[in-house]
Amino acid sequence: MIRVMVVDDSAFMRKALSSMLESDPGIKVVDTAKNGAEAVEKVASVCPDIVTMDIEMPVMDGLEALNHIMAKTPVPVVMVSSLTVEGAKVTLQALELGAVDFIPKNISELSINIMNVKNVLIEKIKQIGGRRLVRPALVKNRVTHMPALPMVPGGVDIVAIGTSTGGPKTLQQIIPALPKDLPVPVLIAQHMPANFTGPFAERLNQLSLITVKEAEDGEPVRPGVAYVAPGGGHMKVAKRAVTSIISITDATHQNFIYKPSVDALMSSVALLYSRKALGIILTGMGNDGLQGLAELKKAGGRVIAQNEETCVIYGMPKAVVTAGIADKILPAEDIPGEIINSVRGG
Repeated sequence: MIRVMVVDDSAFMRKALSSMLESDPGIKVVDTAKNGAEAVEKVASVCPDIVTMDIEMPVMDGLEALNHIMAKTPVPVVMVSSLTVEGAKVTLQALELGAVDFIPKNISELSINIMNVKNVLIEKIKQIGGRRLVRPALVKNRVTHMPALPMVPGGVDIVAIGTSTGGPKTLQQIIPALPKDLPVPVLIAQHMPANFTGPFAERLNQLSLITVKEAEDGEPVRPGVAYVAPGGGHMKVAKRAVTSIISITDATHQNFIYKPSVDALMSSVALLYSRKALGIILTGMGNDGLQGLAELKKAGGRVIAQNEETCVIYGMPKAVVTAGIADKILPAEDIPGEIINSVRGG
């Protein structure tokens, strides 16, 4: 039984979230709180398995409450976030402070997709609440001394990364650890809403030696740049003359469940780069990436999966490992070194 605390200043939201969660027999809402100060006090006494936390609240907001909880009584926290650009920036700050994921605040406006929202919420709560809290160390400062990385025969020409829940923190371990002179591009499909991927790319860029940006349709793929797929669409690579370019396609009428789709990215990379591609699957719920990475593996590329111990949710890497297509299973902190070795042909 997963024991949940719901924190929100809106009585409607407290009731809506509680009703959704308790429709599953494996979840019990053990308490609620109407502001951050009350949440900090109740988390310490009730000891829930997981907390849903609103951001904008009176007395004490969600960020301050999260800070107190992570310092005193660490527990997995899922933020309830506005899907605006400003909401995205605050939510990303919460993820850096220790929150494991977020859900949309405007549940009342999602009546058409309410069953899908409910099912995703329940699945996230069950998977996150059933695991110990994973707290990876974030890169606080840029690394200034890294070895030169000349491209050698046998090395990869592109790195493609797919991730979902827990991905923002894991990517903040991996991308800032890559050297400025990385001679290959990095393509990232992170499940995120449209307003989140731009601010997320900006934050990664601030932390990293390589350039990180939100990908744009038609732009050339350049070495030493990491491209974050824009939310709401799918990112692929395509060929234009002798240059590889980014292709952003509308997700509305495509058969991929997740946006941006890891499968869509990996399939295009497999087709264009075959054995010169490195595909990496990180923490996340479901099996997005399995089909695309199977194609990449069949084309002769290499596949790395994050290990269970460092994942917030082991769904996406587990699907790849179970299928037998992972060449290596590594903790998050070892993946940057593996990328460097792959570029060098090691």
